[in-house]
Amino acid sequence: MITPINLAIEQASPADYPELELLWEASVRATHDFVREEDIPFFRRQIHRSGFGGATLYLIRDRTGILAFSGITGTHLDMLFVRPDHIGQGLGRRLIEHAIRKSGALTVDVNEQNRNAAAFYRKMGCTPIGRSATDSCGMPYPVLHLKLPVLHNETP
Repeated sequence: MITPINLAIEQASPADYPELELLWEASVRATHDFVREEDIPFFRRQIHRSGFGGATLYLIRDRTGILAFSGITGTHLDMLFVRPDHIGQGLGRRLIEHAIRKSGALTVDVNEQNRNAAAFYRKMGCTPIGRSATDSCGMPYPVLHLKLPVLHNETP
């Protein structure tokens, strides 16, 4: 049996975008209880129109579909979303480590009100480097700016 931790990380293609949008929304609804319901369609349109902001997307999938994905622009980890029924299975950690190793990712932002995600990033070894009172769309969701950890030559 293949466990999620043994699945390959692959680069997403535009054909994956509809499924990624569904996973994004399911993850936001499960983890972002502070986001107002009326703001979710706004964010969904932003993602759809921009093709995930032009980020390079990586995903992990199994026979049931996409389980988790990340998006990277330059050295910034723009996004990390895990299907709600797979949270806590090591997929987020794998995608972060992949971002650091593959793209030299150095920074990530997390909604301050998303306490579980902020705790996850602290557990990963991220350190705070700043804070913004609003998100990148100017919405009233404070964002913590974090520095990703340096990985040593460990076997993943």
